[in-house]
Amino acid sequence: MTQTGQETISVVLTGSGGAGVMTAGQTLLDAAASLGLYGLMTRSTGPQIRGGEAAALLRFGRRPVLSHGDRFDLLVALDFENISRFGAEIPLGASSVVIADPAAGDPPEFVVASGARIVHVELAKLAKTIPGGRISMVALGALAQMIGLPESAIVGAVAASVGKKKPDAIVTSEKAVALGAAAAATLTPGARIAAPDRLDSERWSITGNEATGYGAIKGGIRFVAGYPITPATEILEWMAPTLRQCGGVLVQAEDELASINMIIGSSFGGAPSLTATAGPGLSLMIESLGLAVASETPLVVVDVMRSGPSTGIATKSEQSDLNIAVNGLHGDAPHVVVAPTDVSDCLLTAQWATHLAESLQTPVIMLSDQSIGQARAIIDRPEDVAFTATRDIWTGGESPYLRYGLTDSGVSAMAIPGTPGGQHTADGLTHNERGTPSSQAHDHVAQLDKRQRKLENFDYSDHWAEIDGDGEIAVVTWGSSTAPIREAIAAARDRGAKIKLIALRLIAPAQPQKLAAALAGVKRVLVIEQSHSGQFWRYLRAHYDLPGEVTPIFRSGPLPFRPGEIGGYLAHGGL
Repeated sequence: MTQTGQETISVVLTGSGGAGVMTAGQTLLDAAASLGLYGLMTRSTGPQIRGGEAAALLRFGRRPVLSHGDRFDLLVALDFENISRFGAEIPLGASSVVIADPAAGDPPEFVVASGARIVHVELAKLAKTIPGGRISMVALGALAQMIGLPESAIVGAVAASVGKKKPDAIVTSEKAVALGAAAAATLTPGARIAAPDRLDSERWSITGNEATGYGAIKGGIRFVAGYPITPATEILEWMAPTLRQCGGVLVQAEDELASINMIIGSSFGGAPSLTATAGPGLSLMIESLGLAVASETPLVVVDVMRSGPSTGIATKSEQSDLNIAVNGLHGDAPHVVVAPTDVSDCLLTAQWATHLAESLQTPVIMLSDQSIGQARAIIDRPEDVAFTATRDIWTGGESPYLRYGLTDSGVSAMAIPGTPGGQHTADGLTHNERGTPSSQAHDHVAQLDKRQRKLENFDYSDHWAEIDGDGEIAVVTWGSSTAPIREAIAAARDRGAKIKLIALRLIAPAQPQKLAAALAGVKRVLVIEQSHSGQFWRYLRAHYDLPGEVTPIFRSGPLPFRPGEIGGYLAHGGL
């Protein structure tokens, strides 16, 4: 294996349904991880439920990689059927290499126009020379040869994933990989990457959705109800067996209305509870979220955002659910909204969301999105963070029991149903301190103040935002836009620029004093987000005084921000 190469390398595999593109991509990611490389894999599919075109987009690095780069170094096309649909998602350049089967026909226009070098390998023909041979394994062998990864790493990854179930597949795959590598050995290599000399830390292979489920369980979630919806379903799939191992339960509800009401009931009964959904499901849950606010019932709703409105593009990402998450509940209904910044941060944010819900006795909406929820990354093992606060449980005492007592903190003890003396009414009506429905103005105002006070008085510590660097220029962002921005800022700093990054993890309630302190000395602010109407920028304008010259930069999904694009904004002020 070569000992020279670039710091990161980006590859993409495309093919029609059944060609094994996603399996091949996962195998390549596992192989890179076994060599000590970091990695990221995202997937792109069309609007179909099953089958159809697919693309596995991967990036590897000797340093952590949590976003894609500006272009792909190598494209492996198992066929050219419908690949043009991915043209905008697969930026190529003159230095890019395309491996294609000559039997697949002419490459699409976007490939030709890029100036990429096209090389031919008879992938299908080689696969047919091996009984049970798969074109995807031949392609992996050719790809590994081109970028400098050893064949043994590919075969080892196959053995680790299917060896116990299908031992014959190891031999077949090894032959197919060898054939692909031999065919590519006569070609001029493309961009290459060298693995580090040693693995310097424990690594995890995890998706954002898996990390969300794990963080929620670490935070104490023990009941989940949900209805499958792209791109949040994997949270439910991962948590179902995992919850059973720690005494929890997952129920598949008949729809989103049922799932939100189930977790309200389970939380009222004392079990920390969660549901996971996407934008259309969150829309259906809004009325019941108001009930949870009024009854002060803690729960977590994870919204893995996708392109909207309505059904939108179910398989593509966008940060456009911010408005409904923050302002969607009718009346004055203060609640918490948080957002992870990348795949790894999904774990901490989900754990923190559970801690906030239980401590504040309020709904917490966690805004993830498709681009990090369904992405798989090779990351350093996250640090253990202990959130020790738990729900304030009433175990008896003074009579009568005041479920909604007007405490200084705004938080009042909850009685678990069946606790002697703890009887009270919990519904969506305005009520007094005991929970008895009331139409009196003083009760209405007192409870509104109480619910607002507990959110305003809480100490959110340093978790409210990720703040990095210093300088007179600051970029303020949130969610999945953070990773490419972080990479762009790092490149700008290498050129001598001084730029501060502020990525909000706590969206609501607003923290004006903390952001003002973080922006002290800043003369120019760039607000960057992925929404068509600039939802985040407008939210900041409503709640914060941003200093100096402010440049909003926003556009819709589904195409992600790329570091080079952000670098241009940094250089030119977004103009």
